[in-house]
Amino acid sequence: MQTDLYEFMNNKKWTKHNFSSTERIECSISIQVTRQISSSEYEATLNVQSKRPVFNSSYKTTILNIQDETFRFKYEEFQTIEFAETGNKDNLTSVLAYYAYVIIGFDYETFSPNGGTEYFERARQIVNESQSAAGTKNGWKAFESDYNRYWLVENMLNKSYAPYRELLYRYHRKGLDAMADGVEAGRAEIADCLKLIQKVFRTKAKLYITQVFFDAKSSELVNIFSQSYADEQNRVVTILSECDPSNASKYEGIKKGEKPTVNTLDY
Repeated sequence: MQTDLYEFMNNKKWTKHNFSSTERIECSISIQVTRQISSSEYEATLNVQSKRPVFNSSYKTTILNIQDETFRFKYEEFQTIEFAETGNKDNLTSVLAYYAYVIIGFDYETFSPNGGTEYFERARQIVNESQSAAGTKNGWKAFESDYNRYWLVENMLNKSYAPYRELLYRYHRKGLDAMADGVEAGRAEIADCLKLIQKVFRTKAKLYITQVFFDAKSSELVNIFSQSYADEQNRVVTILSECDPSNASKYEGIKKGEKPTVNTLDY
């Protein structure tokens, strides 16, 4: 199965754009089977991670670090792994194709304003198809959870949360990528654009995209601002602690100049 899924994800052309092998998105999808329901049906969890390089740096910033706990699929050895854009009835390939488009969409968002719209629309189409497909289990419907595949693309395409998408662009393209020319200027841009996630949080506190952002960025934010000056640190910690209270103690480490042991960014 591992070989079949690897070939499916890497050999299918997911966009109309042409890229060299070195330009491919660095990502991983890990499947951990938690229960075998029958000889060919399984329950599992998925971990989806993606990164992108930072301009003029060896550093790669984490874009996604998603844990999907509601994955049920069928697989038989030597079965054909195929995906149809419409009318797909296979939950295994539907979930993988969904995350392929989500990964691409988020990556494009970091390079151009609203650059991932086309791919979030494709992911939403998979959600719509999968809600009514026979045999699918969990993760596709709004009422099942506030944090699932349905809500991720709904949040990204909902105009009420448009500042979040502006955040993704400014944080990466005008913040991280600009640090090669001046760390303080890039850091100031990141500090300023964090007001956007605060704005979204105050619109609706319980949003999946907010969780997705902090699951990917909490350690990186500590690293970025641990060497900042006191006023900027205080402003940033106030925003982060409000919007991500579960990591408030981690953000307090910014004021102490503490750096996380992983995901470090240095220029």
